[in-house]
Amino acid sequence: MSTLFVVGTPIGNLEDITLRALRVLREVRLIAAEDTRRTRLLLSRHGIATAVTSYHEHNKLSKLSQILSVLQDGMDVALVSDAGMPGISDPGFELVSAVIARGIPVVPVPGPSALISALAVSGLPTDQFVYLGYLPRQARKREGFLKSVAHEKRTLVVFEAPHRLESSLQAMREAWGNRRIVVARELTKVYEEIRRSTISEEVAHFATTRPRGEFTLVIEGAREEDSVTTTDQELQERLAHLQASGLDRKTATAQVARESGRSKRDVYRVWSSRREKHPEKRPPGG
Repeated sequence: MSTLFVVGTPIGNLEDITLRALRVLREVRLIAAEDTRRTRLLLSRHGIATAVTSYHEHNKLSKLSQILSVLQDGMDVALVSDAGMPGISDPGFELVSAVIARGIPVVPVPGPSALISALAVSGLPTDQFVYLGYLPRQARKREGFLKSVAHEKRTLVVFEAPHRLESSLQAMREAWGNRRIVVARELTKVYEEIRRSTISEEVAHFATTRPRGEFTLVIEGAREEDSVTTTDQELQERLAHLQASGLDRKTATAQVARESGRSKRDVYRVWSSRREKHPEKRPPGG
């Protein structure tokens, strides 16, 4: 019987591929690749001449019938992404599901993973973790999603593109407060960099340093003290203290949002409510 092999390929360094993966790529009839150019570079490096067809986000449904036809004719197919394990924030789910539905074996050929690599060297707890994939692109959806996992105590792992990194870090700080974070950039590549700090420190760093490359973020889960929601009354008391110390509205609400893990919008609402109940005294003739 034919088999669909789900093959892990290097996430950067071309030496990071198993002997089994190379053998499978040589022996199958067809390789379905997310990025045919990158896959052909890998195959050329190892002297493999197997036929390659594209299988990516924009054609994954139209290519199903072609790939299934090869399998149903009794020939093996290998599925590869441009880097790492297929199906992990990469195309593959629909093909794997369709192949399983037809009773054709699906066999994993393990390989590199940015998710596991970053987690393993993070220094944060690895006994349990939650993979969040890429965060929503729209600010409001992202804010809601981050709030929904704000009390998750397990270590969190996120993929992010360079042009969205700064806004995502800022959104994390607003939703989660200032947690420990590991920013892994360009893993196994020439410019690999692993930064271990806090979310606020990374916001400050990337305010002056342009993000380059692909990022894997490993973030500390909620601590026990984070699981207790700060009440509006507590927010009012803290805002009153900061206001008395001379801070303006913008600075005070931003600080309280970071400290409490509540959003700036929530804190500003509490500030406005407090102002209505306790209007500032104006000087005579004001």
